[in-house]
Amino acid sequence: MAYTFYPSEVIDIIDETPNVKRFFFKVPEFETFDFYAGQFVMMDLPLNSKVNTRAYSIASAPNNSNTFELIIVLKEDGLGTNYLWKNIRVGSQIPVTKALGKFMGPRPASFDTDLCFVCTGTGIAPFRSIIQDIINHNIPHKNINLIFGCRFQHDITYRKEFEALQNTLPGFNYIPILSRTGDESWHGETGYVHRVYQKLYADATPCTFYLCGWKVMIMEARQNIIDMGYDKKQVKFELYD
Repeated sequence: MAYTFYPSEVIDIIDETPNVKRFFFKVPEFETFDFYAGQFVMMDLPLNSKVNTRAYSIASAPNNSNTFELIIVLKEDGLGTNYLWKNIRVGSQIPVTKALGKFMGPRPASFDTDLCFVCTGTGIAPFRSIIQDIINHNIPHKNINLIFGCRFQHDITYRKEFEALQNTLPGFNYIPILSRTGDESWHGETGYVHRVYQKLYADATPCTFYLCGWKVMIMEARQNIIDMGYDKKQVKFELYD
C-alpha cells in the first residue's frame, strides 16, 4: 500500500519507564492533526530494510491541535524502535501519515455496554486515547475496565495517571497485572490478563471487549471471550507484530 507522508517534528521526549519513551510530535503542515481516538500513524524511517514503514498507535486524545503523542518500547531486535531510541532527539524530523485504522472509528454518542480494554505493553496507547476522549467529551458510559499486562512494576506505563482516574472517572477500574514479579511491595494482580477478564465477566454482563497488544495474547483472549458466550462482534482488536 502506498502512503502519503507529511513532515513532523519531535517537540518533546519523556522517559516513561526504563524501556518506554513518550514521543511528542507536531505536524506543521496542518493547523489541526485530525484523528479518532484509537487510530494509529505510519512512520517512514531510514532503516535500509525491505519495509521501512512502522505503525504506532496514538496515545493522546484529539485536542484540536497539530500535535500527538506516541509511546515506543525499546525492542532489542526491533529496527524501528532502536532507530527511534538511538537517533531521534527533540527537533528531529520524521515523515508520518495522517491517522489510519478503524480500531475505534468515529466517536460514539454513548457506550451502551461495559467496556473492557485488555492490553499488553504499549498496547495501552489507544486505550489511553479513548479514555481521555471519553473524559474530554463527557461521553456517557457504563463500567470501563482497563486490564494492563506487563512483566514488572517498572514496566507499568502511565501508572499514576490511571490510578488517579479511579478516583475521578465514574465506573473506571484500572487493573495492572504482572507476569513476572518477586517484588514484595507488589500487592496487585499477578499472572496473565486472561483470568482477570474471565473473572470479571463470568456472568456474561453485556460488554464490548477491545484487545490490543501481542498477537498471541489477542488470539487467545478473543477465543476465550467467545467461549464465555459473547459474540465475535463484541470483540474488537488491534494486533502488534
